Amino acid sequence: MTIQLGANQYGKAETRLVHVTRGAEAHEIVDLNVTTTLSGDLADTHLTGDNAKVLPTDTQKNTVFAFAKEHGVGEIEDFALRLARHFVSTQDPIHRARVSVEQYGWERIDVGDAPAPHSFQRTGRETRTAMATVDDTDGERAWVVSGLKDLVVLNTTGSEFWGYPKDRYTTLAETHDRILATAVNAQWRHCDTGSDWGKSYDAVRAHLTEAFATTHSLSLQQTLYAMGERVLEHCPEIAEVRLSLPNKHHFVVDLAPFGLDNDNEVFFAADRPYGLIEGTVVQDTAPEPGLAW
Repeated sequence: MTIQLGANQYGKAETRLVHVTRGAEAHEIVDLNVTTTLSGDLADTHLTGDNAKVLPTDTQKNTVFAFAKEHGVGEIEDFALRLARHFVSTQDPIHRARVSVEQYGWERIDVGDAPAPHSFQRTGRETRTAMATVDDTDGERAWVVSGLKDLVVLNTTGSEFWGYPKDRYTTLAETHDRILATAVNAQWRHCDTGSDWGKSYDAVRAHLTEAFATTHSLSLQQTLYAMGERVLEHCPEIAEVRLSLPNKHHFVVDLAPFGLDNDNEVFFAADRPYGLIEGTVVQDTAPEPGLAW
């Protein structure tokens, strides 16, 4: 039997970065969670403990902070690309770098009729995400995946679920009118690294939510496909959309013991267990994903 080292990587997970731009009239705030991952010629540290090729994860953390100061943040896709390119271009043993970023939303607190110049409150919206991968094993190549997570949406009607197989363990009643709710987790792969990241994000988000709102759903799977299809139809810069949709079940409460009718008005919102629907929608002419994922 021969034993050998397989694929490996290492990095600094969840570096929390808050960057404040101190304008003369008002401040701007960017709140990020950054994870860096490096791979390459790292066999020695695994096999012999020789760390000559291992850039410390503490150094990776410090680089995140220093880049925010030296270059600013801007769009999170650009920030991730700058960091990933830095690691592969300055560390000879490192052939591949992946930087993942989560961005948390903040909005100004209103004081009277005007927004406060330097006071903020966390928004209840989704978390924006980005992942940039840079590989230099055969010339520098880069891939960008944007996304969002925990975008909670709900339709009070326009959703059905029936016609499914039944066996001795089936207790779920068919329905032609139900609440459909989910927390959208979506990632979309760009065809190249030349997108207008902010404009693209706003467009994809709008198409995801509009498709959810306008699709008469016979299954959450059908809604998932409609959401991905709409994005690809309207955003030519996107090659592929991956969606993960937990079905946030709402069950009609039986009020008969209290002498009350319940015509789809009162529901119990169950947090677990939940159905988890996942799928990918892709252009047939999309470039190969390479190392994007």
